[in-house]
Amino acid sequence: EIQLVESGGGMVRPGGSLRLSCVASGFPFALFGMSWVRQAPGKEPEWVSAINRRGDMEYYADAGRGRFTISRDNDKNTVYLQMNSLKAEDTAVYYCNIWGTEVWGQGTLVTVSS
Repeated sequence: EIQLVESGGGMVRPGGSLRLSCVASGFPFALFGMSWVRQAPGKEPEWVSAINRRGDMEYYADAGRGRFTISRDNDKNTVYLQMNSLKAEDTAVYYCNIWGTEVWGQGTLVTVSS
């Protein structure tokens, strides 16, 4: 069974940082690109970032470019999203996704509020 388990969300003040993690199992993690997608309350899902299977190519949506960093550890079957300089508009549930598929985790809530 394929599983993606996100963690690391929480409440943070504007300007703060969070590091999200997603532990994958049930498929050959090192053979797949991975991505992060977020969904704010009342809005459509929004792609945030992606990383190729080797971890040497990173892609970012404009909203997070320069503030977010995606990385992966294939030995730990884990993909990360380091988020710095957080803004209120970053508030959303963040989902880990096998890039190009409809396989998602359960999500982790990030709330940016003063």
